Amino acid sequence: MARETDPLIGFHFMLDLEGVATGYFTEINGMGSENEIVDHGTYDLTQKIPGRLKWGDITLKRGVTSTLDIWKWRKMVEDGKVEDARTNGSIIMLDQELKPVARWDFINAWPSKISGPQLQSDSTNYGLEELTIVHEYITRSQ
Repeated sequence: MARETDPLIGFHFMLDLEGVATGYFTEINGMGSENEIVDHGTYDLTQKIPGRLKWGDITLKRGVTSTLDIWKWRKMVEDGKVEDARTNGSIIMLDQELKPVARWDFINAWPSKISGPQLQSDSTNYGLEELTIVHEYITRSQ
């Protein structure tokens, strides 16, 4: 039995766009923020202060399925409809019983990149597709 203070096991993730589950992913990274560092002061005393705030791009990977939802979302941007493509969403981490155990919410997101699998005839690996999402804010809400 896991304790409340035990680290969560990260193996199953869901992308939710405005309340609609858009898919389950096996790898997600880039969720976070950072400040640029500004050196301020004179030649003998320098203070480091926070500069511009930057949000990391979120990269999601999953096995190729027959679902085209993320490809259709990316197509909106390719067609110049970025404002229509912008949406709020969440990355939801699920436990082994598929119950939410952690959640990161982001706003004004749109897909900046999508790529299909690398195909090799002598490989037994699953084909993976990758989606990169840019956004204007992210926070951990659960």
